[in-house]
Amino acid sequence: MEIKVIEETVKALKDYGRVSIAFRVETRFRVDEIDNGLGGFRLVEERVHPPYVKDYDCDKGEGPTRWRNQWNIDHWGVLSAFYGNHRVGGAVVAYDTKNVFMLEGRKDLAALWDIRVHPDFRGKGIGAKLFQRAVDWAKSRNCRDFKVETQNINVPACRFYAKRGCKLGAINRYAYPNHINEVQLIWCMSIG
Repeated sequence: MEIKVIEETVKALKDYGRVSIAFRVETRFRVDEIDNGLGGFRLVEERVHPPYVKDYDCDKGEGPTRWRNQWNIDHWGVLSAFYGNHRVGGAVVAYDTKNVFMLEGRKDLAALWDIRVHPDFRGKGIGAKLFQRAVDWAKSRNCRDFKVETQNINVPACRFYAKRGCKLGAINRYAYPNHINEVQLIWCMSIG
């Protein structure tokens, strides 16, 4: 399957957002403390009953068409995957943007803000191709570090980032007050 990944401007985010980011949650990582947190944490996979569909774009204030309302995204990279003329995925990289907590005010750090693959094309290597292009995009801006945020309910994403060399850098159980059963996981990798 011939997949072409191109860089677009932020003007493409409306079309980009038409690719569904929704996924089925069947398991999650429970965060267990070892010795009251002083000895570390352990992620334990457990089934979710009943399974459900999570769609980040449906959360209030979320989704590609709303990002400009919150930040100046002019420095962000938009990478889009096409199969022929059909948009089948994309990745957005946040870079050099004030008030984006994950960027820590640094110009040598980029964050994978969003990655999505059309449900009919998942499991075919498109996500891996987009991830690598996102890392390359960050390297071309002299970034030394790369971050990714996901949640404990997205077990496949956690495995995907770990397989690409990301290390779990932070766990925040209280990051999402409107989603008390979700835990923020920040994955990090050195790229420079």
